[in-house]
Amino acid sequence: MAPVTSLTANVNQRLADALASALPETDGADPLLRRSDRADYQANGILALAKKAKANPRELAAKVVETIENGDLLAEVEVSGPGFLNVTVADRAITETLAARAADGDRLGVPLKADPGITVVDYAQPNVAKEMHVGHLRSAVIGDALRGMLDFTGERTVGRHHIGDWGTQFGMLIQYLIEHPGELAPADEVDGEQAMSNLNRIYKASRAVFDSDEEFKERARKRVVALQSGDKETLDLWQRFVDESKVYFYSVFEKLDMEIRDDEIVGESAYNEGMPETARLLEEMGVAVRSEGALVVFFDDIRGKDDQPVPLIVQKADGGFGYAASDLTAIRNRVQDLHATSLLYVVDVRQSLHFKMVFEAARRAGWLTDDVTAHNMGYGTVLGADGKPFKTREGETVRLEDLLDEAVQRAAEVVREKARDLTEEEIQERAAQVGIGAVKYADLSTSPNRDYKFDLDQMVSLNGDTSVYLQYAYARIQSILRKAGETKPVAHAELELAPAERALGLHLDAFGDTVFEAAAEYAPHKLAAYLYQLASLYTSFYDKCPVLKADSAQQVENRLFLCDLTARTLHRGMALLGIRTPERL
Repeated sequence: MAPVTSLTANVNQRLADALASALPETDGADPLLRRSDRADYQANGILALAKKAKANPRELAAKVVETIENGDLLAEVEVSGPGFLNVTVADRAITETLAARAADGDRLGVPLKADPGITVVDYAQPNVAKEMHVGHLRSAVIGDALRGMLDFTGERTVGRHHIGDWGTQFGMLIQYLIEHPGELAPADEVDGEQAMSNLNRIYKASRAVFDSDEEFKERARKRVVALQSGDKETLDLWQRFVDESKVYFYSVFEKLDMEIRDDEIVGESAYNEGMPETARLLEEMGVAVRSEGALVVFFDDIRGKDDQPVPLIVQKADGGFGYAASDLTAIRNRVQDLHATSLLYVVDVRQSLHFKMVFEAARRAGWLTDDVTAHNMGYGTVLGADGKPFKTREGETVRLEDLLDEAVQRAAEVVREKARDLTEEEIQERAAQVGIGAVKYADLSTSPNRDYKFDLDQMVSLNGDTSVYLQYAYARIQSILRKAGETKPVAHAELELAPAERALGLHLDAFGDTVFEAAAEYAPHKLAAYLYQLASLYTSFYDKCPVLKADSAQQVENRLFLCDLTARTLHRGMALLGIRTPERL
C-alpha cells in the first residue's frame, strides 16, 4: 500500500494553493506562495503573510474562502476574527482517509522517511559485577522507546550498551578470584539471580580484604596493570566476570520486556586499544594540550566557580585514561566504522557538561562534522513520594529487580479484581504486561529531562494518565469486536459522523504525524500524550455512540471500523514505546 497523506497536510496544501491565488503578485511575477512546500504559510499563517504582502488580513482571508474548493475534502471554510480561517473537514474525507490507513496493515498508512540515516543509540549502561538499581531504569526504558519510534520512521538504529567493564575495581575482584578459586561458577551454570548473588558475595569479600590487607591491596593494584597490559590469565578471569554479569543483565532486561542483543553490548573495554591513538591524534592536532602532566582540552565558555577553565581530561598525569578518552574513541568508531549520521546518548542529565565538552572536542578534531549530529538525551531522576531520590526505607538504593517485581505484584491485584474470568496463570501473565507497562509508561509520559515521582498506586490505576487506562481501552475494544460475531468492521464513507466520531477519527489520522514529530524531537512523552488522548476520545465515543446497537447495519459496521482502527493504533503506538496490550483485562 502507498503511504497515506494526513488530513492536516492535505488541508494545509489546499489552503496554501488558494492563498497563492489570492495573494497579490510580487516582483512582477511570483506570488508569495509559489513554492510547492508553502513553507511560509504553514509556518506563519495568513496574518504574517498579509503583513508581508501589505494586505488586509481579513480581506485576504475572505479571498481565500472565495477561491478554495469545498466538497471532497472541506465541508466549510469561514473567516474568523482578524483573519483566521475556521476549517471543517468533510465527513467523507475523514472516513476515506481512515479506510486507506486501515488497509495498510501494521504501518497504518504512515510513510517512511525520505532520507533515513543511521542513528547509534547509547543506552542501558549497567556496570559489570554490580547490581542494577533504580538509576538504571530511565536510560533503558527511554532508549528502547526511542529506538522503536526511530525504526518505525525508517531510520536504521544501532544499539550500544556502554557497560562499565573496565577499571581499577577489577584488579581487586580478579586478584581475589585468583586467591580463592572456585568462588565463581561458570556463567552457563547459573541463572540471573544466582549470578548476581555470586558477584555480590565476591565483591563484598574482596572489598573487605582490600580495605584491611595492605599486601592484598598492592597485589590488586598490580593486577590492574596486568589487566591493562593484556595478561592472558587476568583477561580470562575478567571475561568470567563479564559473562556472569551478562547472565544477570539479561534476566533484568527480560523482566523489563526488552531485547538486548549481545553484539550491541560494547563496553569501555572495547575502546581500550584505541584510546592511546585518540590521545595522540588530539595532541598532534592541537585540540588537547599538556597541563600539569595531563592531556586536557580547554573551553573558553566552560569555567568553574573560581572562573578558572574546566578541562576535559583525556589522559591523566599517571598515563591512565578516563571516561573522556573512551567516549571520544567511541565517537571515532561510531562515525568512521558504523557510518552513523546521528549519535544519541541516553545518559543522566548530570553528565550533560561532560558530553558537551566531549562533543565539542570531537568537532574540533573533525570526528563530528556538519553531516553528523550528536545529542545527549539527559534524563532526570526517579524520585520517591518525599520528592527526594528514590531510596529504600533504610536509605539504600532500590534494586531494579525488586522494583519491577513489586510493580507486577501490584498489577496482579488490579487484574485479579477487574477480570473475574481469567485463570491464575492468565492473571500472572497479564500482571507482568500491566505492571511493567505501568513502570515504563510513567517514565515515558514524563518529559525525559524532568524528574518524576515513582508512585506504584498511581501507576497501576485504571483512572488517569496511566498505561493501564490505555491497555483497558484496548481490551474493551477487543471485547466489543468479539461480541460483534460475524459482523465485521467496514468503513462507510457515505455516513454522516457524530461529533464524537469526528473527534476520534481526526485524532486517529494524526498518528503518523505524531510519531514523526516525537521521533525527530526525541520526545517519547509526545507519543504517550497522543495515545492517552486517543484512549480518552475513544471513551467519549463509546459513551455517546452505541456500537453494536447503532441505528443501522451500516452504522454498526462503521463504528466497529472506528473501534478496530483505534485498537490497532493503540497497539502499534504502545508497541513503539515497548509496552504490551493484552487482549483481555
